[in-house]
Amino acid sequence: MCKSDKFSHKTDCTQAFVADDLCHLSTVRHVILILSGKGGVGKSTVATQLTLGLKAAGKKVGILDIDLCGPSIPKMFNLSNQDIHQCSEGWLPVYVDKEQTLGVMSISFLLEDQNDAVVWRGPKKTAMIKQFLNDVYWKDLDYLIIDTPPGTSDEHITVMENLKQYNPDGAILVTTPQAVSVGDVRRELTFCKKTHIPVIGIIENMSGFVCPNCSECTNIFSKGGGEALAKQSGVPFLGCIPIDPQITQTTDDNQTFAQRCLNSSSMSSIQKIVDKFITIDKDFL
Repeated sequence: MCKSDKFSHKTDCTQAFVADDLCHLSTVRHVILILSGKGGVGKSTVATQLTLGLKAAGKKVGILDIDLCGPSIPKMFNLSNQDIHQCSEGWLPVYVDKEQTLGVMSISFLLEDQNDAVVWRGPKKTAMIKQFLNDVYWKDLDYLIIDTPPGTSDEHITVMENLKQYNPDGAILVTTPQAVSVGDVRRELTFCKKTHIPVIGIIENMSGFVCPNCSECTNIFSKGGGEALAKQSGVPFLGCIPIDPQITQTTDDNQTFAQRCLNSSSMSSIQKIVDKFITIDKDFL
């Protein structure tokens, strides 16, 4: 066990720790990127739910939030005001549970004020992402879920370039049923092909609304766009996730998904996706 010190917010976070070129991703068995072609499709929510689903399946999981300008993962886990500690091995993730089976890392933990905007140019963002990928001491993990910014940008290229040597399992793409979102994900598929990142599958989020009273599912938007794209592209379709009112309540009242949503309609859908994803992921190896 390493002796840890609290990270100082006054220190330049891109220069705070150098791990002598030692990357702790070598102790992570599976690395999964969560991508979306556009914002507003629930990518971070899905990343959080997948993490919880993997934990419920008995896996040791970490989630890395590299959406530097819009970090939301700590909010999902009710960890917004936590601090990062560092030890001789690197930065320590913030753990959700005492057993340390679910760790979280985000730039949000490095901000003195949670409302501070990250106004950085590309080189500084690149340095921060590299440090997140190399210097976080995850210990032994079954899965590391990486929540990326929407679209395709310098941040994505930095992640892809730095992960290549560790042979990441691939990417899960999140879309909503509408044609605009599906079109953006089609471009995301092209990006994955150009950067040689395997696509594990596509998830269609906000696919119908399940009434909390009668459990009837109503298609508020169109339906099936994600599945149709998966068939056209020859990639697995992992499943649909309905709109769940409990998720809105959870994020608004500071309670975690683990406390309120594990038995919700969306979490039952997520668990089916996780089971399917674990099976597909084995075939990738």
